[in-house]
Amino acid sequence: MDGVYGQRVSGLTFEVLEPAPVGVAVTRGPDHRLLYTNKTYRSLFGERPIGSPLRDAFPRVAQEDYARVFDQVLRTGGPVVRTDAPGGEAPEEHQRFFTFSLSRIAFEDGTYGVLAVFLDVTDQVTVAQRLRTVADERRRILRRYQSLVRVSAQIVWVADPGGLVIEPSPGWERVTGQSWDDFRDDGWMNAVHPDDRASTQSSWNRAVKEVSEVWEHVYRLRTIDGTYRHFQGRAVPIQEDGRLVEWVGTCTDIEQQWQEQRRQRLLDSAAAATTDRTNLEGMLGALANVIVPDLADGCSVHLVIDLADGLARGGDFVAERIATAARAGLPRLPPFSEERLAADSGFAAVVRRRRPFRTTFAPGSELGDLVPAGTRTWLEATRANSLALLPVVIDGTLAAVVTVAACGDRAPISQSTVTMLREMIEQAHDSLSSAMRFQRTHKIAVALQHSLLAQPPRVPGMQIAARYRASPAAADVGGDWYDSFVLPDGATVLAIGDVAGHDLRAAVAMGQLRNMLRGLVVDRQEPPGEILSRLNIAMKTLYCEETATCVLARVEKGEGGHRLNYAVAGHPPPLLITGDGRGRYLEDGANPLLGIPYESRCVSARVPLPPLCTLLLYTDGLVERHDEHLDEGLERLRRHACTLARAPLDRFCDELLSALPLSADDDVAMIALRLPEPPGRHEANDRSPVENR
Repeated sequence: MDGVYGQRVSGLTFEVLEPAPVGVAVTRGPDHRLLYTNKTYRSLFGERPIGSPLRDAFPRVAQEDYARVFDQVLRTGGPVVRTDAPGGEAPEEHQRFFTFSLSRIAFEDGTYGVLAVFLDVTDQVTVAQRLRTVADERRRILRRYQSLVRVSAQIVWVADPGGLVIEPSPGWERVTGQSWDDFRDDGWMNAVHPDDRASTQSSWNRAVKEVSEVWEHVYRLRTIDGTYRHFQGRAVPIQEDGRLVEWVGTCTDIEQQWQEQRRQRLLDSAAAATTDRTNLEGMLGALANVIVPDLADGCSVHLVIDLADGLARGGDFVAERIATAARAGLPRLPPFSEERLAADSGFAAVVRRRRPFRTTFAPGSELGDLVPAGTRTWLEATRANSLALLPVVIDGTLAAVVTVAACGDRAPISQSTVTMLREMIEQAHDSLSSAMRFQRTHKIAVALQHSLLAQPPRVPGMQIAARYRASPAAADVGGDWYDSFVLPDGATVLAIGDVAGHDLRAAVAMGQLRNMLRGLVVDRQEPPGEILSRLNIAMKTLYCEETATCVLARVEKGEGGHRLNYAVAGHPPPLLITGDGRGRYLEDGANPLLGIPYESRCVSARVPLPPLCTLLLYTDGLVERHDEHLDEGLERLRRHACTLARAPLDRFCDELLSALPLSADDDVAMIALRLPEPPGRHEANDRSPVENR
């Protein structure tokens, strides 16, 4: 029993009876234990001990044999009305008289009690008036009581036939802090969560219009401490002689029940999403789509590629993004990206600890190296206010890191959300474990491949970005590679190639070929065609059974700007995208692939590179499909690259790898270079509008 006066008994609230202008008392069981008295009753008869039998709570009533009447009503179920009955504990010279009505009531567990309604008639004029008054109040109270049995809750409210609140609700004010002036009419709607307000108003209006038998709706209410909790609103129409006279409604806090149902739903969704897939990337991508938008506004998943036990030894590693998700209205990161991270970065520290990390911050705050650069840019653009990083450890092996964020007005990521995320990951453990058997070998191969690929140099006045994406279907390392470095004469070299095969032999040949080409380029700073000719001679002598493709390019800067000197040996042609979004393939420097008899010298070609252009070298996995002509893949790449002409170079590469239909059984390597605006145009853009007139 809650409250001083027993306002809640066995799940039933009597708040709606509190303001009645007549005295109300409720008893239960054969000994008529007092469960409740309202304010008017207490003013008439004084405070009475809740829970006491009628004979103990009212000794004088027992003496006057009123208890027998209570027994009769409880036994027969028939109501009893008495008029001008003496009552109270006052001396005889101050005797007061009451008209009262006793009715049997039923409780939720099937037991019975008595509802007593008392009207002080000491100063009333006529018996008819007394009877009419007590009868009207009795009917009203009985209607409300019967309604409460159907919709019992913490908060009770009464509305007129049109759905406007007409009586104060102490429970509502206690829970929401909303005063009667703010609560009355339809003011209660202001305490409903803004996202739930329209649906709640629509549902209530429909119930009022149709006079639904029971109105039920779940919505979030702002509580007195400023937080929101889920409540179930219920209301029933009260009719008299076929006419709607009022609505009695309740609100029940169901936050715990709602959270548990939500938890189970998310766990079931996570299990279903991971069970239906066989590879780790697909499972973690499906998991991201379950997380958003229920638990977060954005999610990204990074595979952790350990470079020669770099994590254990405090070395560098590669974070390869394989899945992203974002709620409606927010930009979505490309599903694929890769970034080499330093051992002392904040992200590396989280990875090494293998424990969840959560932080809250003001939107726009500097996050440093806590997350990879692409994720950091997204957090700033979406005005994120918090994030959590959860390492995914499968059978003792660190498989991935899941990053989630809350943005804008959404409440920051809470510890309960982190706990929920951990449960989802743990529930998917068996499915993820099966995928890890393949992934372990795959990750070793990818780590080896990355260790053979050099990081692009930092060249003043240029941007260079490179990507390598391993085949999701092959466990072995492949022969795709890229390279870039600066020569003593100031030229920047870009190279890309592919050794035939997809096994360790191809990887070894790739490493040897790349190193051999490096030596030839540095030894004689000749046109690219001449260098490829010498490389072909060396391959026929040292690796007579190997074949390979290659693009070798020199980016040179002269008085007239930049120019490209390039040669292609059996490889897909370089793609040149101008700053205004036009694209063409460079096909003039074409030669046969390396490793076959070819007596003629390889040719080179020259082409000017305009400001803001992007030069892309790539391997055939980006464009080649078994079921289509190569020209279709080349045209698809050109069109999509043109749409990204002004995108940041990292995003340019990530979008190509994310949006294009890649071959499932081939690796993809790419290296891209972008030139800046000419100095004169940059300075003009920096001048004020007045200066530019």
